[in-house]
This record gives sequence, structure tokens and C-alpha cells, in this order.
Amino acid sequence: MKDSTEQTDTLEATEKAQPSASFLDAEGCGCDSHACSTHASIEGSTFDWKLYWQAGVSFILLALGIGFDFFDSSWFEGVPRFLWFAVAYVLVAYQVVGPAVRNLVKGSIFNEFFLMTIATFGAFYLGEYAEGVAVMLFYTIGEHFQALAVKRSKNSIKNLIDARPDKAFVKRNGVFRAIDPKQVKIGEVIQVKAGEKVVLDGALLSGPAEFNTAALTGESVPRVYEKGDKVLSGMINLSGLIELQVASRFEDSALSRILYLVEQAGSRKATTQKFISKFAKVYTPIVVFLALGLLLVPMLIVAEYDFQEWLYRALVFLVISCPCALVISIPLGYFGGLGAGAQNGILFKGANYLDVLAKVDTIVFDKTGTLTEGKLRLTGISPTDIDPNVIEKVVALEMASTHPVAKAIAERFSEIDSTTKLEEIREHAGMGLSAFTEEKLLLAGNINLLDKHNIEYPAALKNHPSTLIAIAMDGKYQGHFTFEDEIKPDARQMVGQLKKLGAKRLAMLSGDRSSVAEKVATKLGLSDFHGELLPEEKLKKLEELKSTSSKIAFVGDGINDAPALALADVGIAMGGMGTDAAIETADVVLQDDRLLKIPLAIQIGRKTREIVWKNIGLAFGVKALVLILGGMGIASLWEAVFADVGVALLAILNAVRIQKFYRPKKTTPAK
Repeated sequence: MKDSTEQTDTLEATEKAQPSASFLDAEGCGCDSHACSTHASIEGSTFDWKLYWQAGVSFILLALGIGFDFFDSSWFEGVPRFLWFAVAYVLVAYQVVGPAVRNLVKGSIFNEFFLMTIATFGAFYLGEYAEGVAVMLFYTIGEHFQALAVKRSKNSIKNLIDARPDKAFVKRNGVFRAIDPKQVKIGEVIQVKAGEKVVLDGALLSGPAEFNTAALTGESVPRVYEKGDKVLSGMINLSGLIELQVASRFEDSALSRILYLVEQAGSRKATTQKFISKFAKVYTPIVVFLALGLLLVPMLIVAEYDFQEWLYRALVFLVISCPCALVISIPLGYFGGLGAGAQNGILFKGANYLDVLAKVDTIVFDKTGTLTEGKLRLTGISPTDIDPNVIEKVVALEMASTHPVAKAIAERFSEIDSTTKLEEIREHAGMGLSAFTEEKLLLAGNINLLDKHNIEYPAALKNHPSTLIAIAMDGKYQGHFTFEDEIKPDARQMVGQLKKLGAKRLAMLSGDRSSVAEKVATKLGLSDFHGELLPEEKLKKLEELKSTSSKIAFVGDGINDAPALALADVGIAMGGMGTDAAIETADVVLQDDRLLKIPLAIQIGRKTREIVWKNIGLAFGVKALVLILGGMGIASLWEAVFADVGVALLAILNAVRIQKFYRPKKTTPAK
């Protein structure tokens, strides 16, 4: 049988650890000291207004200096002019020159700080003070915009999930007291007032109650939970005063684990990010030597060589070649994709999985709990006069299992308080259960289990269209139970959307009987299905499908789905009903189990990849054009700096807009 313990744990991080302090480290943003210190100052609880004040004063001094030059002021010459622009330069340049010197001491020469420093020093050497200041000023302004964009992208995720209350009202000695949530123990009772956010995962002791689950699922429509249902941290209580029995520690709560997962997602770089990071390390020294060649080679071949003219061209070449804007816009694009997913209750465990989803052409589904509700109902008993003593023994046997079939049997015969003593209870993977009672072998499982023990049964059971549990006692067939599992309401729509997205193959792998699997596959319009698969057979079949696919995704929820989730190029787990094993192994987690989130995740992945490559094309195209114009002496430092900053701003704006594309629509609950 398929062991699918019905749990509502949202996800389990692979390591138990507190969330890290920052989503995006220095390596991720593609810069060293200056940009990252700028990011840090903006990300903090307050803005570092000094940075903006200095840039503002530098801009005013630059504008006035250009004005004085234009009106040819007699006093604005020589030393006064140099000092004027030098002050404007120092106000912004120290944030670049300082890291350049420190990196130089460490032996790291080829970086954007070195490029900016050499270019502006050269401009001052040539007497082009205004242009030297402009390079540093607009570079600094660009860094501020980049930092603000990073902050916005990261906060779009953190604002959804990192608003954890710092107090929990716990019942101790008959009185509710406010304490640190980290000190609350499993099994204790906490109280949540109307309008407050749930602090810890727990079972609802008072119900029914209505909750806003948007922080976890992205849904704006509230959900109603009944008494005994598990409520997750991060949900907002929309009803009156409620009580919960704590089911997990603070660090293991849904909200804490989601935050940790998203924190770690940024460290898993996509292939494009890795390529750009490696490219920048090679690209920077190349352009430095090209600029040096642009200065020196003409000395040998140009008859009327003017050192200052060719030095100016080399400086333009250096300014436009700075790769920082390119490197920052790529991870920013992926963070936009991660944020868009989090807004919609889709958690990607790494930016690399956005890339993989964009290329998926084959999607394989588990059946029970994934395409179907996973809540079987016992709909028939045959024969109707089956021995009550046998039913009592079967109920006792099924109590040893957590499979949906076992739960359906227990629910149907809840009035039976079985005292049957069972010995040697054994679970047969993918087949059912067996035990000895009164020295007689009791079997309850599918037809394969009866075949294994050479037990005769009606031939009609072989191709029965429903899920069934056959019963045998002491080597003789006694009867069978039939069950129905409803297909999820959004399953058909999901299949239709995947086909529109160009999915070449949609398959289903199930441990259920082939006739049952065929019935579900036919209703949904799946191109392929396989039933009666043991866990190892399911894995083997997935390997066969993978060998003929470009990229394959597997969607599942149970413990026995974990190997398939790990084998697939991208594993997608149901975060609501899914087991911890499936959620831990998966690469993408659907918070609310809604199947329509699968095509949405693919769309987000494709849009992210599209935006990233647009940014790369834009950056390379503009830079290549200005590099050529600068080398020919057509473009000045003004064009170089405006082209560089302009490309950076366009790339940033392009990267952050993905979250607007996939912002969840607000809906009003029906009255």
C-alpha cells in the first residue's frame, strides 16, 4: 500500500538552523565592498541618509561647476576649479577608491572599482574634471538604485512570511501568560485573539474558526478550519478567541521553516548566474588589456599620435566595460521569480529550479493525494452479508496503517470497538496488510496480495474499475470493500493549461490497480499511465521516461514518492497533505496543494528566464556599441557613463517587474 500519512506540515528544511541574516551576499550581488555596504545600509531598519546627502551635494557642485565653465567665469580657473571638482569627486569617490586600494593590496586588481578609479584619475589628469566626477556620481546613483531594487525584491518575500509574533500566550497553571515562543513546548495550549497571527503550529481545540492564510498560500479568500484541524503559524485568526494545542517547536513551525527555505534559495544559483559570475572574472581583465592596447598600439601605427586623445578613448573604454550592472541584474531577476512564487504560495528551493521548470517538457504525477483528493470513501461491501467477525478483524488490522484506505475503513466502521488480538502484523509494500489471528492468516489488500498467497477469488475483480480491498481468511476469499477517490476539482483545468504551455507528455504512475489508474487518466486526458507499481517499479518507470525527455518534473505527496521526487529534474511536492519526506526531498513545494499552481510555476520560471536573457542581451548590446564608438573616438565619457547607468536602471526595472506579472488577484469571499 501507499503510505501517505495525512499531515499539514508545510515543509521541512533539510537542515535545522535559524534563518540567515541576508538573502543576497556579496557573491550574489556581483560586487565587493561598496555595493554590498550600500545594500546593507539600505536594508537596515533605517536608511543611511549620509550616502544620499553626499551624492546630493556632489550633484549640486557638479551642476554649478558645469555652469561656471559654460559662462566662462574668470575666477573659476586653475586651482579653484580643480578644488571645486575635487570636493565633488571625493564626496562619492571614496566609496569606490577605498575598495579599489584594499583589493589591490590583496592582489585583486581586475574589478569594477579598479576600472572606475583608473578612468576617473585619468579624466582628472586630462583636465576633464566634470566628466571624472560624473563617472563616480552616476555610478554611485546607479548603485543606490540597485540596492533599492534588491531590497524591494527581498522584502516582497520577507513581508509575506517574516512577520512572526514575538510573544505566545501559553496556558500554565490555569493562567495564560505571554512568553517567548521559543520556550513553548509541544503539547501545551496557546491562545490566539481575533486579528492576531498564529505563533506556532497546532491543533484547533475550539472550532470552527476562520483564518486568513495568505502568508502561506497566497490566497486572499479566508479558510474555515474545524475542531481538530491543524492550523499553521503565519495564519491570521479572523474569528473570536481560539485555543490551539501546540504540535511543533517554534524553529520547526511552518513559518520558520518557510523563511529558512527562502533564505537558502538565493544560495542555489541558476546556470545563467554561474555563467555570468565566471564570465565577469574573465571579461574584466580582458577589457583592461584591450584598453591598454587602445592606448599603446596606435603609438606604433598612427603617424600623428596624440597621447591625451588615445588616453581619453581608453578611459571611455574602461568606464563602459564595467560589468557590475550586468552581474547585479541577473540574480535580481531570479529573486524576482522567487518572490513571485512566494506571493502565490509556490516555494522554490533554489533559483536553479526556475531555470529547470522553464525547460520541462514531461510532467509525471502520482495519483492518490496528488491528482485525487486522497480521501477515499468506502462505497460498497461485497457480499453484503459478509461475516461481521471478519469485518471486525479487518478493522483491527487496518488500525495498524495510516494509508487512506485504512482511514476510510476506520471512518466507515467507527462504531466497532475491536478487541481482536493480532500477531505478526506485516505491511506488504504496494499490496496490503497481513496478520495472524487465532492462528489463522488474515489478508487485507489488493488482488496482488491474494495472488501472492495463491488464493482464488472472482475473476471480475481483476478489472474492477474502483479501488478495492480484498479480504481472505485462512486461505479463503471472504469478500471485498470498494472505494472511490474523487479527482481534485482543478485537475482537468491544470492538464489543459499544461498542454497549452507545450507539455509533450503528461503521465501518471500509481500503485493502485491499472483499471483504477486508467479511469483517472482517461477522465483527465493524460497521455500515459501505469498502475500496480511498487515503489521501486515506479522509480524504474520514471527513469525510462526521463531517458526520453529533455527535462522531467514529478509531482507527488507520499513517503514512497520521495525517491521519484529526488530522481526527477525537478520534484514538486504537495505542501498541505504531503509528508515530511516528500516535502524535504522536493525542489518546489505547493503550499495549498492546488494543482493550478503547477502551470503557474512553469510560467514564472519561463518569464524569469526570459527577463534574465533580455537583460543580458540589452547589457551586451549597448556596451558593445559604446565600446566601439569609444574606441573610434566618437563617444565621450558622458555617453559612456550615461549608457552604463542607463543600461543598469533598465535591467533593474525589467528584473523587478516579474512580481507585478504574477501578483495574486485579490478576491472578495462570498457572503
